[in-house]
Amino acid sequence: MGEEVRVSREERSSEGSLKGAWQEFRQYVSEVKVETKRVTWPGFQEVYGTTVMVIITTFLFGIFFWVCDQVFQFTVVKELLGRLMHRS
Repeated sequence: MGEEVRVSREERSSEGSLKGAWQEFRQYVSEVKVETKRVTWPGFQEVYGTTVMVIITTFLFGIFFWVCDQVFQFTVVKELLGRLMHRS
């Protein structure tokens, strides 16, 4: 009457590993939640201060590299024009 269904070892192990992987994932998520609660988050003043410092530093480095670029450009153009003028 009833047909007997046989499940191969590969099928059983893949189902078991899927359940095990799901349990590991759930445990990982719960551990992340616990660790997130332990974190000391920065306050508004600290975030504001570091953001301002990053913006100022970025502008200063930008200006510094622009000046370096202008100096190198002037030097290279002067050298090339000097050599071209002496060839003529």
